[in-house]
Amino acid sequence: MPRSRRWCRHRTTCRSRCSLSKCAASRCALNCVRREACGVRTEAFVIHLRDPAALPRLALTTLIIVLLWPGLRLTEFDLGVLFDPRNRATMGKFIATFFPLATSAEFLRLLLKSTLETLAIATAGMALALLIGSPLALIVTRSLSISRIGPGRGFAVGRMLRLPARFILMFFRSIPEIVWALLFVRAVGLGPAAGVLAIGVTYGGMLGKVYSEILESGDTRPTSALLEAGGGRLATFFYGMWPVALPELVSYTVYRWECAVRASVIMGFVGAGGLGQQMELSMRMLNGGEVSTILLTFFLLVVLADAISAFLRKVTA
Repeated sequence: MPRSRRWCRHRTTCRSRCSLSKCAASRCALNCVRREACGVRTEAFVIHLRDPAALPRLALTTLIIVLLWPGLRLTEFDLGVLFDPRNRATMGKFIATFFPLATSAEFLRLLLKSTLETLAIATAGMALALLIGSPLALIVTRSLSISRIGPGRGFAVGRMLRLPARFILMFFRSIPEIVWALLFVRAVGLGPAAGVLAIGVTYGGMLGKVYSEILESGDTRPTSALLEAGGGRLATFFYGMWPVALPELVSYTVYRWECAVRASVIMGFVGAGGLGQQMELSMRMLNGGEVSTILLTFFLLVVLADAISAFLRKVTA
């Protein structure tokens, strides 16, 4: 009785012929060989095939190395400076001043004020970012456009609004918050106000872009049905998109608030207040004890932000 044969396939790499038997179900990898353990003799052709994805991976790796090497040379990146004896001695002396931690009552009061200021900058900045990003996200979201379901009078108006809104979002997020902070420090002076404005503008652009992508990537059938039934943009958003997109919107917003907490510390180095400004003063005075206490406070602040983020994600899941 002749034995039937077929082509074995395993992740599109095996193309050797084997018998229709238990051996065929064993999912051979690259080569079919003679197997006796399954109870059926399998005669096959031993074909050595290379991985078809090997060449693209090799080309991509080579391209990355070719592009990365000039960048490393241009930035004069050298790990050897970390092991230079003089640099190690200087860093060792500075780290030695980190202990003991600064725990004086006057410094702790100042640290508490700076911590609350950092949280206030991040929270107020995110509130401003929501006010900037949310309306612009609704404007640039094509799923909420009535003209998407057919030609109408609002087609030209919608397009005229979407293009400037996209440009504004792109402009806001293209400039880092530290640069915005420098500009606002010149405009409103030193203090938390510059940090709030910097976070609000930069994160407003980020929120608007990501919000629109989240809304457009969801199920658009309820939205289309409401628009075809004569619903407006806001009604369609709250009844067709909001219930589905809420978990992702909240998750990204909370993540951005965590980033705002870290960014507010960095912006303190340019005079925007908070823990960053206090750390800059301590480093200028070469007070390692105060620096280590501020670093520990910042770590605890990030842990707190992460816990709040996890709680909010669980509530909205």
